[in-house]
Amino acid sequence: MSTAFRSTALRSAVAATATLAAVIGTLALTDASPAGAQQPLAHAKEKGEGDEQGKGQGLPKIQDSFDSLGPEVKAAKLSTGRTAHYIDDGPRDGTPVLYIGGTGTSARAAHMTDFFRTTRENLNLRLISVERNGFGDTEFDKGLGKADFAKDALEVLDRLGVRKVRVIAISGGGPYAAELASLAPGRIDQLHLAAAAAPYGARPAYCALPDAELAKSLKESITDPRKWWAFADDSPVKSIPGFADTAFEEGARTYNQRGQQADPAPQVHEQKLYCLRPGPDLSRLKAPVFLYGGNKDTTVPPATLKTWQGALPGKPVVRTYDDTGHDVQYRHWDQILADLAGYGSRTVVCHKGDTELPPAREAAKLLKNGRATLGSCAWKR
Repeated sequence: MSTAFRSTALRSAVAATATLAAVIGTLALTDASPAGAQQPLAHAKEKGEGDEQGKGQGLPKIQDSFDSLGPEVKAAKLSTGRTAHYIDDGPRDGTPVLYIGGTGTSARAAHMTDFFRTTRENLNLRLISVERNGFGDTEFDKGLGKADFAKDALEVLDRLGVRKVRVIAISGGGPYAAELASLAPGRIDQLHLAAAAAPYGARPAYCALPDAELAKSLKESITDPRKWWAFADDSPVKSIPGFADTAFEEGARTYNQRGQQADPAPQVHEQKLYCLRPGPDLSRLKAPVFLYGGNKDTTVPPATLKTWQGALPGKPVVRTYDDTGHDVQYRHWDQILADLAGYGSRTVVCHKGDTELPPAREAAKLLKNGRATLGSCAWKR
């Protein structure tokens, strides 16, 4: 046996002896402790369990209801014979909000906004989302267009007993929101468009590509949701616990839920629908409109807000932010929720460590003086 080995063995033996002595000492102390002396934790716990039986005191609270794991996707057979998949999340008596997700999203994409679920519930908002053609659970039909989605959404709303609805459309959901606003303007109570693509103005550059070439260009990113849902390193969504993984799960659901194994056909079809011009006539829309844009957005550039303003009647409320790109819908989801709930004349700010909702003019003063920051204080932690 080497000297080093003997030295190690000796140290181990000494440590073991010390540990054993400590255990014996503890046992001796337990047995010899006078009445009222402090006992080791294990013995104290046993005694406490016996003392508290039937009293319900000092024990942890076990919840009486389940926590949400996100919205349940439901199915409804439509009058057309197609099956619509949708979510309906929130209080039944809450203000109905139709959430139209971005391109390449399933009905469950609204779950990606649950980092402010408590605020949504406090504002009594009921979130409904209808899945689009070929994504998630919904079968692909190459003969369907944007108007078909609008009709499906209206039929789902009818089934749920919802007549008037507030609409929030994200990114590639914009053209579908426009179709709905044109088809049934009287049923829209408010229209909110966040980083929303517009079916007006110049067509996207990819519109010139043949379907096969567009499919090839998309295949890699829709096969790997981590690429489809990649955000810049400085994106504020990086501070939301679990956001990235929730986004990746959403991408996997969108392109694989029915075993379609990331078939690019539905995505190609949808993106080619975005190429159609001119967009629908919105002149009959009387509802208030809110536009949200990030000044760093390269996917839906800030100029798109002007395009929407040219197509919309009246004068929409326009909210632009220097701190965001194509993630404005998440970074400022707190303000969008407040607007959806009817607090459009107020601004969400973090002031003295607390999140507040002061009138816009008061908020502007606080922000200008550096005494507050935009949005919930959650963004500061």
